[in-house]
Amino acid sequence: MSPSARKAIATVILAAISIFLGITRLGFIPVPNVAGDATIMHVPAILGGVLQGPVVGILVGAFFGLFSLLNAGNPIFADPLVSIVPRLFIGLAAYLAFACFKRVSLYLAWIAAGLFGTLTNTILVLSLAIFRGYITPDVVVTIIPQAIAEMVIAIVLTIAIARGIELYQSGKDSWYAGRDDGDILDREYDNKMQ
Repeated sequence: MSPSARKAIATVILAAISIFLGITRLGFIPVPNVAGDATIMHVPAILGGVLQGPVVGILVGAFFGLFSLLNAGNPIFADPLVSIVPRLFIGLAAYLAFACFKRVSLYLAWIAAGLFGTLTNTILVLSLAIFRGYITPDVVVTIIPQAIAEMVIAIVLTIAIARGIELYQSGKDSWYAGRDDGDILDREYDNKMQ
């Protein structure tokens, strides 16, 4: 299969997962703050960036943003500047973080991708919401626990899913197969990204 076909298929699958999480509300966790919901809907965009590169991450983030706009439960997310634009950068940030750390350790790279992808979403959404006058800076303090929970969940899911996919692609059948398989996975990842 050609790399462009693989990227197209990955985009469709991850976008479908994002839409499924939104429609079923599994991607939203109700919280008692101005946001109204914590989310895991950014995780497919992170995975798109990590597994298939920045373009797929950006496209999946766009689907997340569009879904957020079309299903806005409050005026903050009815504004496309707040609901769509920040989501475009989730997969890009995740890809860049992954690329920076993958030579050191794939696990560290996956952690960095989950962390920076989530931070990008949170910081950009809150910054634009403040800039557009929907919230005041003092509200940010109430969102910090939610942001931490979203980061932890994104890191755990990114590691579990990315590792599972790497194991499947490498033909291994165990999470712990080959403790020195980092070099092999790095080479395989480099070959896929070219």
